[in-house]
Amino acid sequence: MMSVLVTQTVLISPDINDSPQIQENSVMVKVVLNGTVLAESDQTIVVENNHYFPPSSVNNTLFSSSSTSTFCPWKGTAAYYNADVGGKTVNDIAWYYPSPKDAASNIKDHVAFYKNKVTIED
Repeated sequence: MMSVLVTQTVLISPDINDSPQIQENSVMVKVVLNGTVLAESDQTIVVENNHYFPPSSVNNTLFSSSSTSTFCPWKGTAAYYNADVGGKTVNDIAWYYPSPKDAASNIKDHVAFYKNKVTIED
């Protein structure tokens, strides 16, 4: 029997008339999944309505790498995390840019979460 590893890559096409909205945030923001805190920080960076959490504010013990990746023309290639909480795995719950393009260098390794998979409290 042969095993095949499938990697998903999605191309996200922005409107060329849109410019990226990047804002620093100083309000405490918390990401929760089933009562477990995944990330918490008062130093997130908001890009396109998503809070990007500094790596030190993320509970790395709950995450494993995903094979999913996506590409954004101005940020670069995103890598994804799965979360293991309470014996259940939520696939592709969060993403980050390990080697972002220059325009997004301030979010290097910062982690953002899918709003439909977690509760974001601010």
